[in-house]
Amino acid sequence: MSDVRWAVVTGGSRGIGRGIVHALARRGFSVVVNFRADASSADAACREALELGAPDARALRADVADPESSARLVEQVSALAGRIDLWVNNAGIAPERRVDLLETTPESWDHVVGTNLRGPFFLTQTVARAMIDQLAAGTVEEPQIVFITSISARFASVNRGEYCIAKAGLSMVAQLFAARLAGAGIRVYEIRPGLIETDMTRGVRASYDERIAAGLVPMNRWGTPEDVGHAVAAIADGSFRYATGAVLDLDGGLGLRIL
Repeated sequence: MSDVRWAVVTGGSRGIGRGIVHALARRGFSVVVNFRADASSADAACREALELGAPDARALRADVADPESSARLVEQVSALAGRIDLWVNNAGIAPERRVDLLETTPESWDHVVGTNLRGPFFLTQTVARAMIDQLAAGTVEEPQIVFITSISARFASVNRGEYCIAKAGLSMVAQLFAARLAGAGIRVYEIRPGLIETDMTRGVRASYDERIAAGLVPMNRWGTPEDVGHAVAAIADGSFRYATGAVLDLDGGLGLRIL
């Protein structure tokens, strides 16, 4: 068995995904940077990963909302690396427009839920089968799957209901796969980022700057992609071997109940 561990990060070319790629590269993982459209950003993320210590880094295009496309991604990774030690379900989208719950459209619902919930479910199904086969073949020892969800899994935002519902559903997907795969030797974790400074949050940054300054986040700052990357890297290193289905809130204390 090769000593080189391979990790796949969906949506790894930008934002939180790129922070995860960087952190895993620093831990000596070879990485696959999955992307849907922006090949130049994915290539840049791969170059950065190599500079940070990754033995290998490859960009692979696939649309995680499409089960056929994502199945091909798993096949490509298996052919390229021969193993999957860590799979990070990070890719996700926000609604194109934030609108009141009473104005949410079926089109926006289908688009967001298809990408953020339906897609990762069927992708993880395929990944799990590949990991089980690799365990049986002795190719991997302790494969792990991480779901990047959101505090929106339990915080209601009535101007992006479809996003909250998709993330809440994805949280249950993580629990389901953790339960199903525990006996197979595959550990599953969920990370719930809070307010993270990325291009996805750029449009609401000013309003949240004010709210953070007013005390919304006890740690009094935005989170960063690097914060999420550090958490994934800790999981990747096997720091939580007697845990599966665990949920880690990375929200600066936003979820605390404070009197």
